[in-house]
Amino acid sequence: MAQPGLIRDALGALPILSLLAAVYLLPPDTSLSEVRRAGVLHVCMPPIEPPFVTGDAKAPGIDVEILQALVRDLGLKLAPVPEPAMGRDFNPRGWHVTRAACEVLAGGVVASPMTRSFLETSSSYAQTGWALLLRKPAPPGGEGLESGPLQGRKIGVFTPSSGLDRIALASQLRAAQVQVIIVGSPDALIAGLREGRFELGVTERLLADQIAARESWVADWLPGDLPHYPVAFGLWKGDLTLKRAIEGGLGRLARDGTVATILARYVGKGA
Repeated sequence: MAQPGLIRDALGALPILSLLAAVYLLPPDTSLSEVRRAGVLHVCMPPIEPPFVTGDAKAPGIDVEILQALVRDLGLKLAPVPEPAMGRDFNPRGWHVTRAACEVLAGGVVASPMTRSFLETSSSYAQTGWALLLRKPAPPGGEGLESGPLQGRKIGVFTPSSGLDRIALASQLRAAQVQVIIVGSPDALIAGLREGRFELGVTERLLADQIAARESWVADWLPGDLPHYPVAFGLWKGDLTLKRAIEGGLGRLARDGTVATILARYVGKGA
């Protein structure tokens, strides 16, 4: 007759054995082998999202250039898949992208908790968050603009479709009692600063860095406790073999200086 203790031990082991059996029966992850078989990496990205995707063949954007180097490293070809919804909605669940369309998502993907609830993310190549753009040096005859306190100042704000927290930004600016002028594009932000319609600009950090490098202005993190997030590439959950291959390629590109060179070309420095 079986001993009661042995029966209890056997019953206690059943959940573990069931879990192991379920894992064993999972279909194999073929994400990398399927991409290698096709020889192409399909990447969903917004048509325009500077500085990540520009639409300019000579300077296509940070993400596009990193991906071009990555597919060369992996022996693949890059197939961009324009997804306009990615340029309109900061919530990844609103992008309407599927596995059938692409294996990777790019274009300034912010590796925030919201994004990671929906996607896997690669290792990061930069940090993003809300940044302050200062017009410096000033136009001839004008005085330089220092950051100083934000209270009561007139600030132009461009919020791109990246997954940064717009509600937290609005709360901080409201608490500082600033005069907010919403603009609809990077060009409008630049024009407003040049023409003196507002004193300072606020936008995503890498875009601010790009503008600052081009205009000889200054960009810095927006004062306060707003979070900073990694910028990465998105992958579908469960595509572990493809993720490992991409991680390996990104690591090699970081070590040989390729990523830093690309960043310097767009934002004037490694990020």
